[in-house]
Amino acid sequence: MGLRINDIVPNFTAETDQGTITFHDWIGDSWAILFSHPKDFTPVCTTEFGAVAQLAAEWEKRNTKVIGLSVDGVDEHKQWKADIEGFSGAPAGFPIIADEDLAVSKAFDMLPAEAYLPDGRTAADSASVRSVFIISPDKKVQLIMTYPMSVGRNFAEVLRALDGLQATFGTPIATPANWTAGQDVIVALSLNDDQAREKFGEIDVKLPYLRTAKYSA
Repeated sequence: MGLRINDIVPNFTAETDQGTITFHDWIGDSWAILFSHPKDFTPVCTTEFGAVAQLAAEWEKRNTKVIGLSVDGVDEHKQWKADIEGFSGAPAGFPIIADEDLAVSKAFDMLPAEAYLPDGRTAADSASVRSVFIISPDKKVQLIMTYPMSVGRNFAEVLRALDGLQATFGTPIATPANWTAGQDVIVALSLNDDQAREKFGEIDVKLPYLRTAKYSA
């Protein structure tokens, strides 16, 4: 059974470069982003970890904890962080899960149950461990993105998606294509026009099923 949007994320205890964590406890009352990688000391992943480090103030502003995962060990993670920080010019203050036994990767449906790490492995042996999971404070998956090894992830898009998720969480609105914070939002079809006006004020009826309203956080 794969992990799907609105599923409660697996709870697990794991070692990180910052000590042992239990995932649900670590999330606490925050939003969380888990971003995974198939191997330490790989070029694309180094640029991605650097991008996450550079956005530290943005994650904090959004009450969001970030945590990396790679299928190497704690010692490798600590050594790799020096490269990440040197490359990005930013401290990598987030923990990195040491998923050497692949337990977390399998629990999050990034690898099949029978997967294993062969001797002399390369990143290609765990290539599918390249996902982003955005998790709400109720511990439910809100978004999943998976990328190939050849395409670096766009963390500006992850940040934009996080803004959209936080804006619409528990509110009868959605965001249109290419939406960014501060732009108009789409009114949910669960509200009729009168209800929408009562809740949001003026609405713009572009189509019977497409109505927009000003958004205020």
